[in-house]
Amino acid sequence: MGKKLQALIFDVDGTLADTERDGHRVAFNRAFAEAGLNWSWTVELYGKLLTVAGGKERIRYYLQNYLPDFELPPDASGWIAGLHAAKTQHYQQLLSEGAIPLRPGVRRLLEEARDQGVRLAIATTTAPDNAETLLKAAIAPEAVSWFEVIAAGDIVPAKKPDPAIYHYALKALDLYPEECLAFEDSHQGVLAATRSNLKTIITFNDYTRQHDFNGAALVLDHLGEPDQPFTVIAGDAGDATHFHLELARNIIG
Repeated sequence: MGKKLQALIFDVDGTLADTERDGHRVAFNRAFAEAGLNWSWTVELYGKLLTVAGGKERIRYYLQNYLPDFELPPDASGWIAGLHAAKTQHYQQLLSEGAIPLRPGVRRLLEEARDQGVRLAIATTTAPDNAETLLKAAIAPEAVSWFEVIAAGDIVPAKKPDPAIYHYALKALDLYPEECLAFEDSHQGVLAATRSNLKTIITFNDYTRQHDFNGAALVLDHLGEPDQPFTVIAGDAGDATHFHLELARNIIG
């Protein structure tokens, strides 16, 4: 006998909204320009940098692999952190302007969960402020309160694909992995979630469509709407054309 579905746990970037290409990438470039750096992360380059989880880690990786001769200041970690903080401000500005809408099916599924008493949580490597600003701007001013747990940023020392962020969220929810379903969009995400023994739904985006999603329970192009059916890439969605709680309960088994 399977366990009852108690909670849905969502990644943020690329899963709730297409934040990477037109949000984070643009914000990084604005922060670089503001700092007097002539760095420009193109759409193509940013796709490669996304293999590294975490913004500060991404800057460091870029320097090591693309600008190995760049002379960092003595306090390299502090300088990178300052650059990343400026980027976060630019990103929040983009979010607050409503420039980044939710992906198909996200609002509908969140509202269905709330109506049926299924708990909601966030597990993301993005900064807590970023996650909360997106929720407020793209869903509703009070949407942060919809989520019982927001596990984000540096709340755990290791980023995805390490499962630490999911371990944190599960402990905060006081639930077993078998009672929850995770939603991700990337290879790192599916590794983090499945290493926490969570069944995982993938909704890939343009940056992640070629990723290895081995281990995911279901791989979709998006969560779908009644009038905008999803496409199933891997897994069994039965006769469902959009993701709903009945399908979630079937996957939990």
